[in-house]
Amino acid sequence: MSNIVGVHGINNYRPGRTADDLSVEWCHALGRQVHVAYYSEHLQRGIGQGSDDPMTLEPAEQEMLIAWVDQLQPVGAVAQGPRTARLRQASDWLTRKHGDTARRLAVLFCREVHTYLAKPDSPRRTAARATVAATIAEIKPTAVVAHSLGSVVAYETLWQDPHLSVDLLITVGSPLAMPGVVLDRLDPSDRGRPPGVQRWVNLADVGDIVAVPRGGLGRTFAGVEDIPDLTIGNLAFHGVQAYLRTPEVRAMCN
Repeated sequence: MSNIVGVHGINNYRPGRTADDLSVEWCHALGRQVHVAYYSEHLQRGIGQGSDDPMTLEPAEQEMLIAWVDQLQPVGAVAQGPRTARLRQASDWLTRKHGDTARRLAVLFCREVHTYLAKPDSPRRTAARATVAATIAEIKPTAVVAHSLGSVVAYETLWQDPHLSVDLLITVGSPLAMPGVVLDRLDPSDRGRPPGVQRWVNLADVGDIVAVPRGGLGRTFAGVEDIPDLTIGNLAFHGVQAYLRTPEVRAMCN
């Protein structure tokens, strides 16, 4: 494939960073040229990125984390009660089960995902989608590879502008089907392959805590091909570079 556009996930903002900088990282992992649509700057709220204490999240972001963890653990494991108590329970369970890295990921994920999804017509959401649309329109890719929150931005962008034509959409580590966190907030609410996309393939590591519910996107979205039982590494269950290095993704991008 001659042209590939990447759409990154959370925690990619760095002062002075450019789309070219991020593209170099993706190129190195994938082994071929990638043009990354860099939208992360539109989601910055001036919050220190180093804060990984769930109590620093806004109330709506805390509820998002609780709803997410509820889907990862046995039903009823987080007791009813005040939000702060449920948040601590959810955070403690996540740390015990998946480690400090997962807790930090959860805080960053909920903060940035809520910033994007809070309002359908927010300037931040509009700007992020416009950046992805402009990159696709310029590069005219045969494939779009979208990771994590990037799969949400790419999905909405491709639905918003059906004239954007893509032979292949590859989503990796996608939370698109996560009820109570992402699924119910999608705009538009259509649950199918965007009209300009000829083929949609979804991949998720078996241990990726962002790609829930388990079982792939095909149970929720029409026209998706799920690649099951993928393993990208015990310590990199959600990292984009690990996904890009898999034989499955590399084969589809060649």
